[in-house]
Amino acid sequence: LTWDRSVFHIPNDVLHMTTTLNTLITSLHLDSSDPIPLRNVHAAVMRKVLQWCTYHKNDPWSDEDGVGEGLLSRWDLQFFNEDQATVFELILAANYLGIKSLLDAACKYVAKLLAGKTPEQIRQMFNIKNDLTPEEQQKIRKENAWLEY
Repeated sequence: LTWDRSVFHIPNDVLHMTTTLNTLITSLHLDSSDPIPLRNVHAAVMRKVLQWCTYHKNDPWSDEDGVGEGLLSRWDLQFFNEDQATVFELILAANYLGIKSLLDAACKYVAKLLAGKTPEQIRQMFNIKNDLTPEEQQKIRKENAWLEY
């Protein structure tokens, strides 16, 4: 049961991917068909979470392993090619639901978006106001001289 009162049936082969729901079902002795309120997830985001989990349900990683060191697949790149707000909502939902592999994949996608960007480009990308003085900016550049961008 999502924040906006939508009900989703989660198949058992997808349910195993979410540690939060598995823990709730086990510790509260719920039946897997009992509705579980998910106050932090909207229906549109839950649909995307289930789409991603259904596609990846037979992948070899475990929840502990995440997506590993490999590159994102073409399917994942297309899946995450959404507006920024949706990608960040997916990150929050994956964290809340305990789906480490989705969390890792979404964060890897965001890291790919940020790679090679200057601080100014990142501020523009996320509409962040630069409230640092020129002196503070210089100090940060000096402290992080090893960082290439």
